[in-house]
Amino acid sequence: MSIQPLPGIKLFDLTGKSAIITGGSKGLGLAMAAGLASAGANIMLVNRNEAEGKAAAQEIASTYGVKAEAFSADVTNQAHMEAMAQATMDAFGRIDILINNAGINIRGAIDELTLEQFNQVMNINVNGVWLASKAVIPYMKKANNGRIINIASTLGIVGLANRTPYTSSKGAVVQMTRALGLEMAPFNINVNAICPGPFLTEMNIPIAGTEEAKNFIVGATALARWGELKEIQGAAIFLASDAATYMVGSMVTVDGGWTAK
Repeated sequence: MSIQPLPGIKLFDLTGKSAIITGGSKGLGLAMAAGLASAGANIMLVNRNEAEGKAAAQEIASTYGVKAEAFSADVTNQAHMEAMAQATMDAFGRIDILINNAGINIRGAIDELTLEQFNQVMNINVNGVWLASKAVIPYMKKANNGRIINIASTLGIVGLANRTPYTSSKGAVVQMTRALGLEMAPFNINVNAICPGPFLTEMNIPIAGTEEAKNFIVGATALARWGELKEIQGAAIFLASDAATYMVGSMVTVDGGWTAK
């Protein structure tokens, strides 16, 4: 028996769809935004720095020939997230994809960190994902279609010393992805997560040359190197596309073999 592709269907084509990417003006967020734009999606970049967001949106629009806008918002503010969703509807008339990428990392031993620091990480990394999802889901439900992609981490699956705020937050994102995936499946809204390993983003530059990075981060990967930003794009395009319609609550690791060892 041979299986033929369905006529007229391009599995990875996102032409005409719209995507919101929080934390989208730099790092992995901008890389994923560019990846989705290269597949034809219109892009709404969300971050706190308005000028940075507008510059990134202009670059995406001119490079890929899609519509791209920027929205300045705090992902921990419910009113901001609701306004973000409405701004996307006003700009593009639809919300097909949400990538919950905004996040921070505060490193340190537990007896050196404060509760305020722990709560700061949890508020952005966990509450921000919940609030952004809550804001777009009514529009996705009405359309009976949608993709929510949470950016978790390999540190939501395995542990690393001196990372209690970050690992706790990303473990919560992993479980939120599973629970929300089950909740949204009846509405044809697929919720999945990408678990990146060590990418040399601005968040990781401060530790790039340390012994910890050499031995326990980059040294722990099968490829023995940092990930390049472009290497996150394929997973984002896949989960946003019709190629991933049977995936619910899945964690896609892009980690150079870190969690395989």
